[in-house]
Amino acid sequence: MDRIKKRYKIFIAINKGVHLLEGVFGMLQSVLSARQFLYLSSVLVAISSGLAVIVLKTFAHKVFEFTTYVNALIKLPYINSILPVAGILLTVLVVRKFLGGKIEKGTSQVMIAVARHSGFMPKKQMYAQIVTSSLTVGMGGSAGLESPIAITGAAFGSNYAKSFHLNYKQRTLLLACGVAAGIATAFNAPIAGVLFAIEVVLADMSVSAFIPLIISSATGALMANVFMQENILLHFREELTFDFFNTPYYILLGVLAGFISVYHARLFRKTEHMIGSYASGVYKRALTGAAMLAVLIFIFPSLFGEGYESIKHLSLNQAEHILDNSLAAPLQSNTWIVLVFVAVTMLVKAVATGLTLGSGGNGGNFAPSLFVGSYLGFIVAKLVALTGLKDLPVNNFTVVGMAAVLSGLFHAPLTAVFLIAEITGGYGLIVPLMIVASISYAISRRYDTYSMDISAIADKGLVFTSDKDRNILNKINLWMICKKDVEILSPEASWEEARQVFATTAQEFIPVVTAQHKITGIIRFDTIRPYLLHPESIQSLPFSSMITEAPSASLYDHADKVMKMMDEQHISYILLTKNNEYAGYVTKASLLEAYRYNLKNLRIE
Repeated sequence: MDRIKKRYKIFIAINKGVHLLEGVFGMLQSVLSARQFLYLSSVLVAISSGLAVIVLKTFAHKVFEFTTYVNALIKLPYINSILPVAGILLTVLVVRKFLGGKIEKGTSQVMIAVARHSGFMPKKQMYAQIVTSSLTVGMGGSAGLESPIAITGAAFGSNYAKSFHLNYKQRTLLLACGVAAGIATAFNAPIAGVLFAIEVVLADMSVSAFIPLIISSATGALMANVFMQENILLHFREELTFDFFNTPYYILLGVLAGFISVYHARLFRKTEHMIGSYASGVYKRALTGAAMLAVLIFIFPSLFGEGYESIKHLSLNQAEHILDNSLAAPLQSNTWIVLVFVAVTMLVKAVATGLTLGSGGNGGNFAPSLFVGSYLGFIVAKLVALTGLKDLPVNNFTVVGMAAVLSGLFHAPLTAVFLIAEITGGYGLIVPLMIVASISYAISRRYDTYSMDISAIADKGLVFTSDKDRNILNKINLWMICKKDVEILSPEASWEEARQVFATTAQEFIPVVTAQHKITGIIRFDTIRPYLLHPESIQSLPFSSMITEAPSASLYDHADKVMKMMDEQHISYILLTKNNEYAGYVTKASLLEAYRYNLKNLRIE
């Protein structure tokens, strides 16, 4: 009882502290200019995001150290398989019991918030991602922490902006600041943080919007330097230089990375869907998927967790360590066996990540993309060397491969180039990084229009894409511009009623709607015009003969789809339905007016 009282007092003290801080910042908001307050806010959002990253990364690293210690102490290699099962089951339990039975995954959730929810994100995302992804990935689930980090940072920025009643532009910018700070802290890579926020989150922005992003990203990188140990970060100390005679092999790496990116994305989606559609209950699904993952990790131990330790082994040309604690460990001295083992591990990574997320775990594909890229780069360099063509620098190709696959999977070449440049401590490889990132991106984009995180929802218009006109149109809520100011007729009406409508109004059409609000069709003014001056000529014709098919769309359709229908059918209006019942109509003029309004107000400044 005393412990409960003590915790309650701590909770009350924290709550009072939060309210006090809100009061202080509320006072600052009234004193500072809007731009100054935005700069201050970007620092505070970055600190919050950075702290979340430190908790996540530290926990994941401590679990990895624990399993390594246990393996060395009691020689129990299958502990690596047991922990991910426990982690996924715990994640599902937490989601079911404490998070309402559902949690949104992937960076696509940030983009949906920007495109469809005016930059608002649920408060639970400020802690839900930290708890669930730390359980899943920290305990060995084969996924990455960067997507949960991005969502958490975005949620901090969004809810901070909501607390101080900031507008859409400011809210979206602070959301992006949270993402930038999270990525910058996770990799100690401030430039990559800014570029990731621009390439992946923000569809359009002005130069002035860079400043808060830069401030947030720099703050995140500073926190990484101050609070995180270097062994937790993915960092390479060796000085890497570019030999232009190796350019053909970098081109080969870029081409292979493009196809591997397509392979990985499609196999991941297929696996995630397969296990996710398992309909025997969430816990059975979690246990089934986790058990399959456990088998994979038992065979290929480097699939455990994020896999950054194995990336470091490859960059140091110590690939034999990839076979540690595996059934193939006695064959570590055979270079060809090691190379085949590395290649198969790379190919099944998509399955491992799909099982992790599809069975109920939480994580992302950022770390897996780096994992697959490093393995691919190592394979290319080692295979070329073993065949006697040329002795290529393994460390160079390992790190450049990461940029290649990251660019191909996320369609973010600039982020890929500068992330790897920053984590390698210099820009000695900037040329090959640009080569592989651009080639991989071009090939991946050829086969998959959208990046793997948003491909399933981009066609539905739920997120911003590179098509800015479509982005702006899809922000339009058809319900808000739906008009109901036209006379309608029933299918049993007479010609005289139709003539009276056209004679006394400026309507160009009359919707014909049943008593149950079902659309029968439409009567166009152009169709009936020849008979208006000679009504006697129409008396012998049935009323239904002038009713034509009505162009219609749902109120829940996207404005982009409605505009395309108008253009294809050469019409200036379209009827709208709600639950298959007549709700009103929308005109091209009203759509264009809403488009102009959004064009003016959606640009991030």
